[in-house]
Amino acid sequence: MNGERRYKFSWELIGDIEKGRPNLGKSARLEVYRLMQFTFRDVIEQQLGTKKTDELFFKAGKLAGKEFYKNMITPTNSINDFIGQLQKVLTDLGIGVLRIEKADIEKRQFVLTVSEDLDCSGLPELDYEICTYDEGFISSLLEGYFKVPFHVKEVDCWCTGDRTCRFKANALMLKGDMDISEQLK
Repeated sequence: MNGERRYKFSWELIGDIEKGRPNLGKSARLEVYRLMQFTFRDVIEQQLGTKKTDELFFKAGKLAGKEFYKNMITPTNSINDFIGQLQKVLTDLGIGVLRIEKADIEKRQFVLTVSEDLDCSGLPELDYEICTYDEGFISSLLEGYFKVPFHVKEVDCWCTGDRTCRFKANALMLKGDMDISEQLK
């Protein structure tokens, strides 16, 4: 392969759905999405371990969030417009129902929930959070709007007995600001 990447993502890989699926259209059952996600997770975990699998899913979520922001969100200077757009498109696409529980815009700190999400709503209790992809996805969406990096961590999950996934999101300080490690405590 001479170092050339075969699977570099571009939005064009989404394809022309109407042309390619004239009878089946844009919809597919959630079971198919989860079948793909959890078989990928299983195979990667067998090969690389749980920690590396979570790292890869987080990175994939970050890439997806970055591309999603560029292609699905209209730039705005209003946080309310951004959140409203995000809520609408996530709901319209069946990704999940986004709610902001707490927001400190000045400090760029948020607690948000995603209910009825693609990844885990309806799964059995597992005693651990599984939405690492979503952590990366949400961090890139916030980074797209605020233009600073974010640390996003799932703190409640359907799989831990909650009936919504809850995430804490905090902007990371840039050089000259407080040490980043202080914010991650």
